[in-house]
Amino acid sequence: MRAAAARHLSPFAASLSPTTRHMAAAAAAADPGTAYKLLLSCPAGLPRSRVSVKFDQSFDRIPHPDAALEESISEIWNRRLHQNPSLYNGTKFRYGGHGVHYKDEPNQEYYVSLHLGLTDYRTFVGTNLNPLWQKFLVLAEDDSVHCQHMSNPLGNGAIVETSDGKIIVLQRSHNVGEFPGYYVFPGGHSEPQELGILAHQTDEKDLALLNERFSQEMFDGIIREVVEETGVPASSLTEPVFIGVSHREMNVRPTAFFFTKCNIDSTGVYELYSRAQDGYESTKLYAVSEEELQGMSKQMPGCHHGGFALYELMRNAANRMD
Repeated sequence: MRAAAARHLSPFAASLSPTTRHMAAAAAAADPGTAYKLLLSCPAGLPRSRVSVKFDQSFDRIPHPDAALEESISEIWNRRLHQNPSLYNGTKFRYGGHGVHYKDEPNQEYYVSLHLGLTDYRTFVGTNLNPLWQKFLVLAEDDSVHCQHMSNPLGNGAIVETSDGKIIVLQRSHNVGEFPGYYVFPGGHSEPQELGILAHQTDEKDLALLNERFSQEMFDGIIREVVEETGVPASSLTEPVFIGVSHREMNVRPTAFFFTKCNIDSTGVYELYSRAQDGYESTKLYAVSEEELQGMSKQMPGCHHGGFALYELMRNAANRMD
């Protein structure tokens, strides 16, 4: 198996329709929070057998050499904690980049390895959500170097297609801290605590087993988020496929996206949503056509706007195969 740089996948970006590119540029000009960058595109949709995780301390955040900037992390967290004593400093998986590998076979199938470290909510608030967040960035083309001083917890999102061909979109509550009222895909974060992970492992045998469990969690976690946020049963969802990673330009927050189909129609999904477990973060569910989705994407946070772009790349690739 030979390695390849992620840029080998970048030609897929050219498959975005002119309409999508124009609308994305217009939306970003009107609202910078909707601007996105695609870090990795897998338009074929990769099953879990072709997606692995490399969990290593080398993918943890590197402290910034500016002591005052580092100190601002604690200052911001302490202010937030004073305002809201119920804040919890949970551990998160940190996105530290990815690798793409091709098997030496005629069909040239590629495999993706997600590079994950550890971070926490406190550091996320103090870097990505810091008013001075841009000062943490390094001038570099390589995104992992560009963002090496950021917390960058890896979020996840799912493009869920109902049995009548609609896509599920949620409207965020006005009570949430980030992007209240914006449209998003179902999603959240895979939590290290779900796997009993609080720190890095040193035993190579244990680490190999952990990497396998992490890979599984990437796919299990997104199903769990869809179930919690929409109310549809896990048994109604197909095995997800991984379609890529985007981040929003503002705060450089990364999100991994998956695609899954639901064997329930949009009317049934609306009924199930009223009984969903997670009623705080969203206030309304929509099941929309691709054309309607394109319009709504202009009011999505950048990482989810990028999720729509990844979905369009997947659709375009499928159409070329037909």
